[in-house]
Amino acid sequence: MRIRAFLFLAAITLASTARADDSAATLRIVWPPEGAVVPLGADAERTIGVMVQSNFKLLPAGQCGSDPRCGHVHMKIDPEGDSCNLPGRPYNSMNSDFGGDLIKARFGPCPSPTGSHVIGVLLADDHHRPVMVDGKPVTALVKVTTR
Repeated sequence: MRIRAFLFLAAITLASTARADDSAATLRIVWPPEGAVVPLGADAERTIGVMVQSNFKLLPAGQCGSDPRCGHVHMKIDPEGDSCNLPGRPYNSMNSDFGGDLIKARFGPCPSPTGSHVIGVLLADDHHRPVMVDGKPVTALVKVTTR
């Protein structure tokens, strides 16, 4: 009886894992939450950490191999423009060097590091191309106030 219960639970786990793997790509910002007031870092870049969650593996660029559900995240602060981008770059930060769910948001390049900002993240494949679902890139946004 115990073996049957174990096999039943294993089958359910495998089935739910297969469904999760077949689901559309997702990305969300876990921290900071929408509307948060966040103190900027004391470093020259005025950095805060942004935590994301995805159903993709987040690895350094070039490390995904043949896994189609693997990539990294590109971040823009105030994504409607380019005023907070790193000099010479089309983004503010990305986790393609280290992978994982933590991205550095560098507010130092912004004309006004403190105040109201939008943090935007985009899920990219192993070759820096946006991951698309229904013809749209997989993104997430949160509004924050930095001080």
